[in-house]
Amino acid sequence: NTPSPSEGRGQREPCDRGGRGRVLAATALLVFVLSTLVIAAPSAATAQTGTVPWSQGLRQAPAWYGTPEAVRIADNLLLYQNDNGGWEKNIDMAKVLPEKDRAALIAAKKNGETGIDNGATFTQLTYLARVYDATKAERFRAPFLKGIDFLLAAQYENGGWPQFFPLRKGYYTHITFNDNAMVGTMTLLRDIARKEAPYTFVDEARRAKAEKAVQKGTECILKCQITVAGKPTAWCAQHDERTFAPAPARAYELISLSGSESVGITRFLMGVDNPSPSVVRSVQGAAAWFETAKLNGIRVEEQPDSKAPKGRNRVVVKDPAAPPLWARFYEIGTNLPMFCDRDGVVKRSLAEIGYERRNGYAWLGEWPRNLLEKEYPSWQKKRLKSAATR
Repeated sequence: NTPSPSEGRGQREPCDRGGRGRVLAATALLVFVLSTLVIAAPSAATAQTGTVPWSQGLRQAPAWYGTPEAVRIADNLLLYQNDNGGWEKNIDMAKVLPEKDRAALIAAKKNGETGIDNGATFTQLTYLARVYDATKAERFRAPFLKGIDFLLAAQYENGGWPQFFPLRKGYYTHITFNDNAMVGTMTLLRDIARKEAPYTFVDEARRAKAEKAVQKGTECILKCQITVAGKPTAWCAQHDERTFAPAPARAYELISLSGSESVGITRFLMGVDNPSPSVVRSVQGAAAWFETAKLNGIRVEEQPDSKAPKGRNRVVVKDPAAPPLWARFYEIGTNLPMFCDRDGVVKRSLAEIGYERRNGYAWLGEWPRNLLEKEYPSWQKKRLKSAATR
């Protein structure tokens, strides 16, 4: 729940007789200026808006995090941070704030909802760390550490994380893999535990707590993995916080095997140093399941449709040459794809559900493709090589 300062247009100086050297010099200067701006501002959208949207905040070149624009956004994050150290979700935190909005944010710090859904909190913390690393501005250090304390406090004793903390009633209390919430949180904490840049400034006490939290979280992931016919497969988007069993969320997010969230979980496990036999078995089981869950010979198209509310419609078409797709949800046991409207009734094809959900949710995607084709084989090779040298 993502480009940079505005890019000006260079203007060529008038050419006079005998001024070739000045023209060449001006041209060289123009090339240098434009190349510098491209590094800091890789997108055309930035040239038009003059600001970096929050959705692009973690996609900038390293040098950009020391710029005035980056610092301005970091100062925004301090205003949006709630008193408990966390952040709300679904807010463009990069927009320029009028003074009245600043006052309102300060007044609301005690009551805002906080959690890890849709990238909340762990993305803000990643951003603050990059700006602090680039600027060494001390006003960003303490809020970062406060945010880490929030994440550590939000973790269940069994290693999982809920969507919101303090807890909200409902499915929000489930262990939340949805949209990579728990994996994003654990990746940040693992980087801190490993003393990775830009987190080298984190004190040893918090680093040790982060390491312990990651260990507990990894154990939780292994307990949540769904076993079918004695074999480890994938994960649901959320699991019961007491039993680790797969659990439902919204009406159209039923108990299932996730072809999307399971990819991020598998990648995280592949990043474990010196993986235990349990972790290896888990990764191998997930990779094998991704293979069996492939949907071949189809692709998704956005087709013009004059009768549709938005003039377009998402449809599945046959294409023998198309790369494999995976469903967002699979029925446990049968491995059949599941599609669903807000009534919670399962359908077997995208065409069977209504326009709103069909076009407003990611039901099919290539999520595991790169993992299966590149990352997993590389991980297997590295693991076998490491085992041979012991």
